[in-house]
Amino acid sequence: LAAQLSLSLTECPGTGSAQAGRAAACQGCPNQGLCAAGAAGPDPAEAAELRARLRAVRHTVLVLSGKGGVGKSTFSALLAHGLAADETKQVALLDIDICGPSIPKMMGLEGEQVHQSGSGWSPVYVEENLGVMSVGFLLSSPDDAVIWRGPKKNGLIKQFLRDVDWGEVDYLIVDTPPGTSDEHLSIVQYLSATHIDGAVIVTTPQEVSLQDVRKEINFCRKVKLPIIGVVENMSGFVCPKCKNESQIFPPTTGGAEKMCQNLNVSLLGKVPLDPQIGKSCDRGQSFLAEAPESPATLSYRNIIQRIQEYCEQHHFQEEKIM
Repeated sequence: LAAQLSLSLTECPGTGSAQAGRAAACQGCPNQGLCAAGAAGPDPAEAAELRARLRAVRHTVLVLSGKGGVGKSTFSALLAHGLAADETKQVALLDIDICGPSIPKMMGLEGEQVHQSGSGWSPVYVEENLGVMSVGFLLSSPDDAVIWRGPKKNGLIKQFLRDVDWGEVDYLIVDTPPGTSDEHLSIVQYLSATHIDGAVIVTTPQEVSLQDVRKEINFCRKVKLPIIGVVENMSGFVCPKCKNESQIFPPTTGGAEKMCQNLNVSLLGKVPLDPQIGKSCDRGQSFLAEAPESPATLSYRNIIQRIQEYCEQHHFQEEKIM
């Protein structure tokens, strides 16, 4: 059984392949029927609805990590804050972590609720140019558990994309849960009706994290999701008093830098540990604004600039093809 599972995972043709659900490696996969029936993506009517709703979204960036606890939601929140610092840009942050929605807390929006208008659900706004949507806004209490099976989660993700009135948006940032399953397949498949600039993959330096992140990179390649690059989070800690640097999460196998070299993926940057980041998130404030001179802030700004440059180049290439 272990050998069969290993073969199946290694040789999965990917949901976009003509062999999806039909290849030998698909035998025994719980999604075989969906893939074989061509149900891996939205049907033409759904696709048209999604295109109509998202036609005014210029760039879409997914934030992924195969590992939990690496700071993915923190990165998503600060990426949104960093992009929205340019008041000429309209930014949207979509939280599809259905079971662990932490974005409302990090963005200072706990207790807010979604309002419906004639044009659909309205995002909850942090600033005039920064809107947020999360299942956290639909819960009666932040302590409520969402106990849903895959189909219901997938339905809510589709609803967020189809029914939220995002309006004119320069950047749509999608914060995802850990792993490579239901929510990830759903968001990629639904957005395939429009476009995705690519994914930013977040990791920490130690091998136990990199092991799962390699799976995430493999997932992106299987579903033909472009990889913008990898961010190494919690990369060392500099003591504010003695200035000595400690490796809280030792990069025993070379860290993200070595992994990126081996897998031919861009390393966007390394963000050092800073206790102020956690404090800012707990207060729902932007760490970038509260600690503008911190080494972590400078690293974030460099990474955000590289993501913007990638998106602009990606958009330019798409326009040339069209």
